[in-house]
Amino acid sequence: MMANTIKITKGLDIKISGKAAEKISKIPHSAVFEVNPESYHGITPKVLVKEGDTVNAGTPLFHEKSFPEMNFVSPVSGKVREIVRGERRKVMHITIDTDKTIEYKKFSVKKPSDSTADEIRALMLESGLWSFMRQRPYDIIPNPAKSPKAIFISTFDTAPLAPDYEFIIRDQLADFQTGVDALSKLTSGNVHLGLKSDASVFSTVKGVIATVFSGPHPAGNVGVHINHINPVNKGEVVWTIHPQDVLFIGRLFNKGIVDLTRLVALTGPEVENPQYFETISGNNISEIIKGNLKKVSYPLRFISGNVLVGRKITENGFLAPCCSQISVIDEGTETHEMLGWAMPRFNKFSASRLYLTKLLRKKEFKYDARLMGGRRAIIMSGEYDKVFPMDILPEHLIKAMIAKNIDKMENLGAYEVAPEDFALCEFVDTSKLPLQAIVRYSLDFLKSEVE
Repeated sequence: MMANTIKITKGLDIKISGKAAEKISKIPHSAVFEVNPESYHGITPKVLVKEGDTVNAGTPLFHEKSFPEMNFVSPVSGKVREIVRGERRKVMHITIDTDKTIEYKKFSVKKPSDSTADEIRALMLESGLWSFMRQRPYDIIPNPAKSPKAIFISTFDTAPLAPDYEFIIRDQLADFQTGVDALSKLTSGNVHLGLKSDASVFSTVKGVIATVFSGPHPAGNVGVHINHINPVNKGEVVWTIHPQDVLFIGRLFNKGIVDLTRLVALTGPEVENPQYFETISGNNISEIIKGNLKKVSYPLRFISGNVLVGRKITENGFLAPCCSQISVIDEGTETHEMLGWAMPRFNKFSASRLYLTKLLRKKEFKYDARLMGGRRAIIMSGEYDKVFPMDILPEHLIKAMIAKNIDKMENLGAYEVAPEDFALCEFVDTSKLPLQAIVRYSLDFLKSEVE
């Protein structure tokens, strides 16, 4: 049976050189792993361990203060080296000296089909896997006290140099199916699976409603899928989860352990051998980039994630919990061009018709991290609409967010969006506004005022 197909016409594919080849390399675990509470937006951590404590993979390190049953666990076994605190004793990060061989905490589990929703919820909270899900509205870790009307999983990513989840998961479909079975017990509605084609390896997954999405980026964004299938209204809740994180849930029910092993794509124009690496969240990225970068004299930018929505890290930074990609590009600080952006050229991309390269749809470009212009007041030019395929007025919503107008934010669809939905708008914005930061702040403000 063929899945329903939705064609996205608005959007923009950004072609960057350095896509990961379908090659997997295993890397050693770094001597020290790091767990950063800031990776889990919106939580207030209460530390459960002390320096010197021995932990296994799956041992709780801290929990959410307002929901003590919501644990955040160690990805590896070892000894707690340091609990670093900042101002007002805020927990900055927890470092763990890693064992050579990982020891796992054992969980008592049953098959999802033999478990109730409450049992599955309690197990996911205890094991720390609850934190891998996201809730809309607000793009936060789901409130365990609320039940979603639907759960959405996008099995493909159209962002620049994004990893190929079909390649990553095609040999792990049994764990993926188990994860889906568990998630389906947590909603009174349906689990929706976004596919990139009817021939997808995920088309065999049972117990879901599959929908094919085609078109340019952001066709793979889960926010686009929600908007076209089951939009979020005030008072409603929808959950989302990345496909690799579904594997963690499947492994928990199939093996009784928290196994956070994942494949991470090392990508970008400054990478000598773009490929996939098998590792664990919290590992030091130096183990991944070592010997895999081009020899250059200019500084590089390391990004946890893709170039549109990823977070800047150092070359000795640590993998975030949901990170499936590391991008490496030129910082651009050593690049000096005559006339700047006004210089005619064939080696720079423009979303407008500024350069003729707009016509070279398949050409890959070597991007850097320069802003290429100064920030100014928002310009109502309709440029956001050209790359924003959701049934929302993006410019009006952003203006309402800047003004902190709650009524307008609610009426214009703020409950439905996440910062990543505005990444392309930020890319094409001639005003150079930090749209994703504006959306993130506004969602936090809205939550604090409404709930």
